[in-house]
Amino acid sequence: MAADDRTFTGPETPASRPASALPPAWRRRLTAGGTTGNEQLTAATGAVLLVLLAALGVTILRIRPLLSEHMFLGILLIPPVALKMASTGYRFVRYYTSNPRYRRKGAPPATLRLLAPIVVASTVVVFASGVALLLVGPSSRGSLLLIHRASFIVWIAVTAIHVLGHLSDLPRALTTRHEIQPELDGYGTGRTGRIVSLSGALVAGVVLAILYIPQFTPWLNAHH
Repeated sequence: MAADDRTFTGPETPASRPASALPPAWRRRLTAGGTTGNEQLTAATGAVLLVLLAALGVTILRIRPLLSEHMFLGILLIPPVALKMASTGYRFVRYYTSNPRYRRKGAPPATLRLLAPIVVASTVVVFASGVALLLVGPSSRGSLLLIHRASFIVWIAVTAIHVLGHLSDLPRALTTRHEIQPELDGYGTGRTGRIVSLSGALVAGVVLAILYIPQFTPWLNAHH
């Protein structure tokens, strides 16, 4: 009798199954939600960012005594900002690839759409230059610090306009019920995935900031 050439890999568990093998209810909890789910994730992430950016603003006003807090918050912000850019970028791609639901949902006002590339570019530059400053150390206070400050001024200006343009929609986006779609199963579809995404971004931000704490020391010594 020919030997069975199948390799035993242990009992199958939910974690070892491919994503497509997950029960439909779990797939809906993690990945569904449609355009409303995307809007809710974007709004929830934006609300968290408003709080974190307000705290960052306090450190800027008192940068001398709060330099370490400024650096910690700057690093912490990177994953939530990346999540916000991913959720808005996903809507952008689905809309301009003519997805019917995102077409029905419509695009943001023309002014905000024209401003979006500047928001994205300045966001990338301000955070990339900030990380570069930490890694290189106080010896980079010349051109890198100038780039960081200039990009921050542009970033804070365009971000303020962006926030004001969406502020009136924030309460509705956070409390709205799901649009009726054939494959959705009532309110809360995809909610678990959104909670996991936002919580994961915050935890990743805290961990990343803690890992960067040793890089603060040269700047604090130079500052003092």
